[in-house]
Amino acid sequence: MKSITQIHTAEGRRIGKRLLNHWKHKFEVEETASAFFIPFPDAKIFLYPKETTLDVSIEGHEEVDFARLEQVVINHLNRMAQQEFDVTWQHIN
Repeated sequence: MKSITQIHTAEGRRIGKRLLNHWKHKFEVEETASAFFIPFPDAKIFLYPKETTLDVSIEGHEEVDFARLEQVVINHLNRMAQQEFDVTWQHIN
């Protein structure tokens, strides 16, 4: 299962990089030219910075508590950006 959202911001790379650095002491994070990857114990978080958005994807098994992970991820992104994003998550089976 997958949960995705799109955050409208021109600072997607900076925000994603801050979150990657924040979690690198807990997880084996990865950075490529086009994405940031954070492997949680029960799910995978992908951040794709674009010119005007930061695309976020959470991938995991059906038994993963997606609502909790979505809240954790957006709360941390809000903190890294020092602003509140209004997002809508879409769920894909």
